[in-house]
Amino acid sequence: MTITSNLIQITVADGTSMQAYLSQPAADPAPVGVIVAHELFGVNPDIRGVADELAGAGYFAIAPEFYHRETAPGRWLGRDDTGRQEGFDYLNKLTRDQALADTAACSDWLISRPAIEQAAMIGFSAGGHLSYLAACQLPISRTAVVYGGWLPTTDIPMSQPSPTLELTPGIRGRILYLVGADDTLIDAGQRRRIRDALELAGTDYEFVTYPGAAHAFFWPDTPAFSRQARDDAWSRILAMLAA
Repeated sequence: MTITSNLIQITVADGTSMQAYLSQPAADPAPVGVIVAHELFGVNPDIRGVADELAGAGYFAIAPEFYHRETAPGRWLGRDDTGRQEGFDYLNKLTRDQALADTAACSDWLISRPAIEQAAMIGFSAGGHLSYLAACQLPISRTAVVYGGWLPTTDIPMSQPSPTLELTPGIRGRILYLVGADDTLIDAGQRRRIRDALELAGTDYEFVTYPGAAHAFFWPDTPAFSRQARDDAWSRILAMLAA
């Protein structure tokens, strides 16, 4: 399917302006618009590639720059120690209220488009945490959390003052949680706590653990890449969006 892409500016309730990468099909889009939440490294080519793949599948997709209060528009970080350190500096300044305000602005922007009736969300790692948080607090109809970390802890500002996992009863849409069995950031104990919270809350969810897969299994340019896990994850994400 032919797609087009460009950069847009979205005004947030706190008065800030947030740049986002927009990718859309040339034909009429599906009625579900998708927010793509970046991981530690910002809206890099991998994240833009996800938005493009979604557009190729018929979805209106935007990838907002959640670090917009701290960085220049368009800036993204390398997958190295320097990029990781800078990314954590930005992540540790992004508060829960800011993350929710940014996501609400994106959701409102999407739903204001003709033919878009609902907002969905896909997030990776830190963006997975953000997506889970948004599902707990905002009218997000479908959420894919790809190895979203720190949910049972208060280690990052988005998970404060109490762990984001405690907000699970607020989820009203469907949640798809995807994680590798060898993910050292989200160990077996954390995975069990996340799954138990979803079950106890009566959430409409699917929880998938990939044997032998580690954190960042989704990205071809990482040592952790797993083609089998990535392909299965993508097929489940598309099935959830189409449901």
